[in-house]
Amino acid sequence: MSFAPAPRRALFACTALAATTLSLAAQRPQPGTAPDMTLAQPSPRVAAAMQALEGQRNSGLRQPGAVEISPDGKQIAWTLYGGGAAPGGRRGGGGGAIHISAIESPKPEDTAVTAGEGCSSSNPRWSPDGKTLAFTATCADGQPQLWLRDNASGSVKQLTHITGAMTSPAWAPDGSSIGFLYVENATRAAGALAAMKPPAGVIGEDGVEVQWVAAADAKTGAISVLTPKALHAYEFDWAPDAKHIAFTASNPPGENTWWIAQMYTVPVGQPDAAKSILNPQRTIASLSGLQIAVPRYSTNGKDIAFIGGLMSDQGSTGGDIYLMGADGSGLQDLTPGRPSTPVYLAWADPDHIVFSEDVSGKSHLGLLGTNKKELFSGWTEPQSIGSGRASLSFSFSPTARALAFVSGGPDKAPEIYAGDFRGIRPVSHLNDAIKPTAKTVSVEWTNDNFHVQGWLTLPANYDPSKKYPMIVDVHGGPSAEVPPSFGGNSIYTQLGYFLLRPNPRGSFGQGEAFVQANRKDFGYGDLRDILAGVDQVEKQYPVDDNRLGLTGWSYGGFMTMFGVTQTHRFHAAVAGAGISDWLSYYGENSIDQWMVPFFGASVYDDPKVYEKSSAITYIKNVKTPTLVIVGDRDGECPAPQSYEFWHALRAEGVKTQLVIYPAEGHGFVNPVHIRDRNIRTADWFEQYLNGQPGADQRASTR
Repeated sequence: MSFAPAPRRALFACTALAATTLSLAAQRPQPGTAPDMTLAQPSPRVAAAMQALEGQRNSGLRQPGAVEISPDGKQIAWTLYGGGAAPGGRRGGGGGAIHISAIESPKPEDTAVTAGEGCSSSNPRWSPDGKTLAFTATCADGQPQLWLRDNASGSVKQLTHITGAMTSPAWAPDGSSIGFLYVENATRAAGALAAMKPPAGVIGEDGVEVQWVAAADAKTGAISVLTPKALHAYEFDWAPDAKHIAFTASNPPGENTWWIAQMYTVPVGQPDAAKSILNPQRTIASLSGLQIAVPRYSTNGKDIAFIGGLMSDQGSTGGDIYLMGADGSGLQDLTPGRPSTPVYLAWADPDHIVFSEDVSGKSHLGLLGTNKKELFSGWTEPQSIGSGRASLSFSFSPTARALAFVSGGPDKAPEIYAGDFRGIRPVSHLNDAIKPTAKTVSVEWTNDNFHVQGWLTLPANYDPSKKYPMIVDVHGGPSAEVPPSFGGNSIYTQLGYFLLRPNPRGSFGQGEAFVQANRKDFGYGDLRDILAGVDQVEKQYPVDDNRLGLTGWSYGGFMTMFGVTQTHRFHAAVAGAGISDWLSYYGENSIDQWMVPFFGASVYDDPKVYEKSSAITYIKNVKTPTLVIVGDRDGECPAPQSYEFWHALRAEGVKTQLVIYPAEGHGFVNPVHIRDRNIRTADWFEQYLNGQPGADQRASTR
């Protein structure tokens, strides 16, 4: 059911995305930190569900994280957290204990690598000759540093003594240095997910923190900056001769300008000689105005391959595979019209590229020739892929022509996988005894001539003879996807709900045309896809259509706010970090550069296209009780967007609450806040879908 727009006028503004960014350990609130707010108390049902979930999390699941294959393909270095992590390793940021193992049978008992008691280690990186393992470690001071392990003697030493943010270490091919992304004297993690600094001084000029590519001398630890200090760098790759790097960058502030980043090359030691070799704003039609990621030199240094496509946030990568000369000449799309989404790549030899991609609820690994022909059918499974480097990443050795990664799926606990294109298999047995505590199935349907896929998790103790409520959880982005992951259990399944997580148009996994299908159409075609998915699930499972709930974070928060203005089908909603008014949002957020590729013009040039997708435009249609949640320092979807939506609902007599979390950005980090958010969300659905007393009602009876 849809509604006609109500009269409105623009008020204020905010934006949407979801991705992963590392936070500085020193800035992460520690467990138990008391927040400056009143915390919610769970109902007995919610408390019991949370307790059951916690018990399952402590049931011995061992989570391998970063995985790095040695140059000769005989060993892997890998991180482990969860049950079996070594003392001193702690969960968070991919850190924990690093182990060195034979690739055929990695075990937690294998050689452990650590910077010391209480230190969290991550990002293992083999030197080109395999004799040294570099890694990052964060110890008591909360400052990440590079460390080196001599693999012959086993001795470990600290290499760097920096102050600031350090990510993405990578050895120079000649072994002389280790490059990394560096923000000197950083006060926050780079990127838009971390909490923004309180505004002060000249906005956009004072206190701007710039990320460079730097390098540490492998012998002395001396630091040199490789890229111009006036550019904010995002990703980089070494040329095979170690004399140049390719990097993506733009003018500061970096959290806002990733969407218009260019690709540069620069001679090592001459940062001011950087040269732009690709500007997506002025290039071939298929890439024009889009985003670029994962630049990689060919093994002979003559070419550069990368991923290009419509991307809504840094780190959530997807598009086509592009190829050009190392000087930027001869740009071409190697995968035009591909019905899937390439995400990550590495060169096997000068003529072939190993790549990973999302394929409608599955992950695929393939080998693509520069002649656009795929050599092998590769590895395709309904499982996730990751190596700790980036989205859908893997570790690859061109010398051994072998790769390694961590993978798990709805019915398979995560393990380390390794092999070549003749066969990839699980080589670890960390979780042989671990079974999923909830059943998750892939569901597929068609709508508006699009094929759409999503994931449905069944209620705990599912009985097909009973009817159950269902929560629809919309992912952020929109250029992202809900991947195949282990378990799928959540507080919703413990409380007896179906949980549907759709990948509507605008998502990865069905090709670039599908990703771009919601340009200038936010909230319309994608909502129709979601509602068609609800219909499909109701045909196959006993869902009570009178007890449907809608939720999401970031773009999913927008979809929740907009969704309840377009249909009365949902009887409760929780909008997290949402956007209620695209016109006002344009002037409020810290990342307005992301909007033009999706809306086709700025809000000042075409306000109507922004107005038609704004929940405020149709606010008088809302009847659904809606909880609104946001962090007070969210730069992606600023709190005024949530205030505006809540204020309008309250003025219209719709049941609503607004909860603001102090010192939180777009991605919450305080575990006390995260727990409170989970309680409030579950309690809201319990109250309006299951008839349980809300927190205010419980308080009045005490």
